[in-house]
Amino acid sequence: MGPNSSHSSDLRFSGSFEFCSNSEQSTETLGTVLGGVFEAGVVVALVGELGSGKTRLVQAIAAEMGVDRRLVNSPTFILIQEYDARIPIYHFDAYRLHDTDEFLELGANELMESDGVCLIEWADHVAGVLPKDLLRIEIEITGTQSRLFHFTAAGPKSEGVLARLRQKLTGPTS
Repeated sequence: MGPNSSHSSDLRFSGSFEFCSNSEQSTETLGTVLGGVFEAGVVVALVGELGSGKTRLVQAIAAEMGVDRRLVNSPTFILIQEYDARIPIYHFDAYRLHDTDEFLELGANELMESDGVCLIEWADHVAGVLPKDLLRIEIEITGTQSRLFHFTAAGPKSEGVLARLRQKLTGPTS
């Protein structure tokens, strides 16, 4: 991907969905369903304040994809974790990055263009270099255990994931 190629700064999200979680178990269920509907090459931008549940969601996703959840933790100091799963998982944490150049120096472009699934915590810190085909998950804290997940998708892969997620969580539409 070149310096000004398909990045999200001019992105228009075309699909959206919301999920209300009233417990950690409900968030786990959401992550399990997500892990089951991902396909190779999906890039996920996770956005939410500290303690909103980004890493917990990633743990449930990874567990569904075949990773021992005890191995999944926030890569805050490592910056990127790679997990061997049915589809390789690349788990980024952009919280401590100084700028987008540092993110790109991690090999982010190559991983976002790979046949893996990229899960990027604090993605708003590197939004300018994310691909146009992107699933954005904003997590809003609504109570001690409750969260509101806002999903927006742009591009064929992320829209496909969102459609499968919506169908699994709400059933077929008439």
